[in-house]
Amino acid sequence: MLDLNPEIVCFIIAKAHEFHAKEGVVLPEDASTDWGVQMLADHADDLTLAEVRSTIDDLEPDQQAQLVALMWIGRGDFDATEWEAALDEARANLTPHTADYLMGTPLVADYLEEGLTQLGYSCGE
Repeated sequence: MLDLNPEIVCFIIAKAHEFHAKEGVVLPEDASTDWGVQMLADHADDLTLAEVRSTIDDLEPDQQAQLVALMWIGRGDFDATEWEAALDEARANLTPHTADYLMGTPLVADYLEEGLTQLGYSCGE
């Protein structure tokens, strides 16, 4: 199913929690894509954000699509039984801005973690 090292996803989850917990980084539940992009631009010099972007950008396109599909499953857009459909949709809509799309999504860390759980993985200690 998941052809992406869960440890990479767990690293992204940890960094997303760290970034979104910082003072001044506020993502409303109903943030639009444009708002998210603007918020990320406001924090372009943030080292945590840069580290997450670099990690995501270094993934192969299919791995980036898997990360997006995983978030969608965790968010409830698809369920675990619809993994292939979610992955096909993510592949069809993949852009060079995957890191910004993910990091501009409110609760992305929670969604990725829930997606991992639904697929039978965890970021166990």
